[in-house]
Amino acid sequence: MLMKMVTMRRLLHVKGDVMCTMLLLVLFCLLLYARQVILASGWDRPIWKLEIHGSTSSSRTLLGASRSKISQSAGQFPSSSSEPQLPPCKPQPKSKPPQPKSKPQVKSKGKSKSRRKNVAPTKAAGKPLPTLPPFDFETYLREKDKRDFNLVIDQPEKCHIRGAEEKGGAREGTNAPYMLIAVKSIAADFEKRQVVRRTWGKEGLFQNDVSIRTVFLLGVPRNRTALPLWDRLLTYESQAFRDILLWDFDDTFFNLTLKETHFLKWVNSSCHDVKFIFKGDADVYVNIENILEMLQGQKPDKDLFVGDIIINAKPIRRRSSKYYVPEFVYGGGLYPNYAGGGGFVMSGLTARKLSSSCQQVELFPIDDVFLGMCLQLIGVKPSRHQGFRTFGIPRPSAAPHLQTFDPCFYRELMVVHSLSVPQIWLMWNLLHDPNLSCHNRTSPTSWPFKWKGKIGKTEGQETDYGEKQVFVTH
Repeated sequence: MLMKMVTMRRLLHVKGDVMCTMLLLVLFCLLLYARQVILASGWDRPIWKLEIHGSTSSSRTLLGASRSKISQSAGQFPSSSSEPQLPPCKPQPKSKPPQPKSKPQVKSKGKSKSRRKNVAPTKAAGKPLPTLPPFDFETYLREKDKRDFNLVIDQPEKCHIRGAEEKGGAREGTNAPYMLIAVKSIAADFEKRQVVRRTWGKEGLFQNDVSIRTVFLLGVPRNRTALPLWDRLLTYESQAFRDILLWDFDDTFFNLTLKETHFLKWVNSSCHDVKFIFKGDADVYVNIENILEMLQGQKPDKDLFVGDIIINAKPIRRRSSKYYVPEFVYGGGLYPNYAGGGGFVMSGLTARKLSSSCQQVELFPIDDVFLGMCLQLIGVKPSRHQGFRTFGIPRPSAAPHLQTFDPCFYRELMVVHSLSVPQIWLMWNLLHDPNLSCHNRTSPTSWPFKWKGKIGKTEGQETDYGEKQVFVTH
């Protein structure tokens, strides 16, 4: 009996130890769970100090800014701890409950990087940018009646031929040049103006003692910080070359119409007796010799307008196009016949008529089409010539390996658009190389030009300048 009692006491003692152990384990688990809850809710400040110290940003800046914000919002830190800049963050409203994190103390570098990468796309996707036209047409319509601007830099003596050139320029009782070259340019394109001055736009006497003068047409740059001291540059450039015409309107794409009207007005007042005018862009190559040959037999007192004529072109209604025009600006289905702006030739009489008619036509944002409207008003039909390639030279589909940047090919053309400054310089020197040998000619200035007299009309097509594929490089 005594042995049974001793055995029972030992069993009870062992069970008591087991129960105490189990009880301690349960209490320990409860403490661990309570710690996890406390960490998840953000109540323990020392833990958050450790996490801020482990941030990739400056610890002094973040700690100094975050101590005052911990007491404001506890739920703010789990979402902002992955961001490198805490001071700009604003506390969430008190009414908005915090979003707990299951394991905030386990933060790997991979997770933080992925979160940073996903933040920006989420914000961008939430606010998609609307599709807007490339131009504010409503503002343009409100301000389009402002069509008279001051001439800041003038060249009043440009068309006065003196000295040795009077033999050619004043043979018929006038001191005006035989041809005036007018080039559209912007203030920043000094290199383009220089290559034009040294190549096809060079002033002086040409074949048959005809005199040529050159001017560059500019407006005030809209982004004036992109070219510091732009006004000083143009002043010095005008003093050195005496070929800058500057008006005080913004030099933008849709203000090229103003450049057109003001140039025609300047011709009518300062170069009234000029016989012919070539007007084009600065990124074209021009064979002046071929143009002069084409003009042989043409009378300056007769209407003449020659270029790459676009017929039956439709307004571009695609908002992404550079030439987009909404219906409330132009409601017609077709544009009048007009010349590509890369380059065209007109007589002095036609230029004087256009100066008057363009003052009567309502301004249109695309200058090429606007000039076609003015031609339609005075009843002059523009003529197309094969030598004007204002869309560049298309790569031939039957021979895609053909290299069209060939001086023997360019010598048969008059105007080729979309060339860079080195290409213009290279082609001009290639064409004037005395060692140049072509199959159909023996010298760059051999005459007669084989396209002489081929001025006529051709079928037109709808054209979007901005998407025309051309091939002009090697």
